Amino acid sequence: MAYFWFKAFHIIGVVVWFAGLFYLVRLFIYHVEANDEPEPAQSILKKQYGLMEKRLLNIITTPGMLVTVVCAIGLLVVQPDWLKQGWLHAKLTFVVLLLGYHYYCTRLMKQLAAGTCRWSGQQLRALNEAPTVLLVVIVLLVVFKSSFPTDITVWVIFGMVVAMVATIQLYARKRRLDKEKLLAESASEPSA
Repeated sequence: MAYFWFKAFHIIGVVVWFAGLFYLVRLFIYHVEANDEPEPAQSILKKQYGLMEKRLLNIITTPGMLVTVVCAIGLLVVQPDWLKQGWLHAKLTFVVLLLGYHYYCTRLMKQLAAGTCRWSGQQLRALNEAPTVLLVVIVLLVVFKSSFPTDITVWVIFGMVVAMVATIQLYARKRRLDKEKLLAESASEPSA
């Protein structure tokens, strides 16, 4: 019975953790883009985004990570034979990368609060795709375990993920260019 409790809360923790990570970096993007706004909007937005980032990290994202990790340890205590399986070693490698990503987001949040973040909105959009890639790989490893498919299906899925990331980046670039064009047009119009 302990296995099912650990598994259920592990899955809940993963969902909460990823939801937080996805939204956290989105807030970073808005925070950085607030620099383009005139005062007092810039200060108001940056203060609000900073507050939202801190609450999201401390109340949702980090607790989700802790529940995920604690329940994963519980699962390994209940199922110690998993530690001998290669798929789990691969999964844990990607989880360590995800933990590093979480830590790096914490650093970025502190840099944003201090006004020392050098990341652009475009760079943060690219960074925001990292947990998606990690999520896909981790879920595939869990589902397929040692029988991970290496046929065309894997490459199709990989291609879909790459296409999704590229589409998001192209859309963000189009939005930025449209905004720049609109600003240029409004600046060139004679005032009435």
